[in-house]
Amino acid sequence: MKPYHILTFFLVCSLSFTKAQAQPDTVTVGSYVISVHDINFRDKEYTMRFWLWFLYDNPDFDFSTQLDIPNAKSIDPPEIIIDSIDNKVWAIMKMKATMKESWQVTDFPFDKQHLKVQIENTLFDNNSLIFKPDVKGSTYDKTDALDGWDITDFKVTAVTNDYETGFGDFRPGRNLQNFSAFLIELNIERNAWGLFLKIFIGMYIAFLISIISFTIQVQELEPRFGLPVGGLFATVGNKYIIDSILPETSAFTLVDTLHTLTFFGIFGTLVVSAIALRYYDNGKLETAIRINKMGSRIVIWAYAILNIVMVGLAIL
Repeated sequence: MKPYHILTFFLVCSLSFTKAQAQPDTVTVGSYVISVHDINFRDKEYTMRFWLWFLYDNPDFDFSTQLDIPNAKSIDPPEIIIDSIDNKVWAIMKMKATMKESWQVTDFPFDKQHLKVQIENTLFDNNSLIFKPDVKGSTYDKTDALDGWDITDFKVTAVTNDYETGFGDFRPGRNLQNFSAFLIELNIERNAWGLFLKIFIGMYIAFLISIISFTIQVQELEPRFGLPVGGLFATVGNKYIIDSILPETSAFTLVDTLHTLTFFGIFGTLVVSAIALRYYDNGKLETAIRINKMGSRIVIWAYAILNIVMVGLAIL
């Protein structure tokens, strides 16, 4: 063998060895979601209890101390079981974390939410560790995982999470750090009709009270105006109660839309009463009665149709 052939052979072997050495370790990770509870819209959080398991070779990995959930508010100390399978370390952890969440409340209470839990190793970036999701073994408790909601989709995936910082390492090429991340994702949809009736029944009763004024003689000033005004205050109180359980948002939500329709509906009853009363004062009783009858139909039908349309759009 010629000298340059020998040199080429050793160079190729050296490069292959270096490449093999640079390969990150693969960690198989899976999850079983036990429950999602304490959903709090106002504080933008929920609590999740779940199992995690890891299978790996590298003895430097210690997920009992190196595990992090970046989008969690707090993480309780986990229950940990360490064993081995086929000469691999098998770490099982029972987790409980309070997760932060930006709730989508535009269609509340017919809202759909996307929950995501992100798992990372705090010490080893993706040059040293790559997660491989155990898709087949990962699932959730079909019976008790979530009350009042339907889980429409569940999946586990592995992604790369980029941190645009060197964490104090100012060497060239270290201004961007990449970490492998394991994601637990759930799409949930609320069983909403019971909650819808609970939170809006007061508003609808207030509107019904206001339209009772249409049945009273047009000349009866006090009840014709007193009933709608009482319904208006009841509607305002109902809105304050619902707003107290929802996060602050600049979006115009279904809750805002339905209450606004009710405000305008009650205002419509007052306008009809005022016009009818004016005609009555001018001695035009038949015209006042006709306006009262026509106005009541317009207000009631417009309110009912717009409510059905808005709720239907939220459900879709």
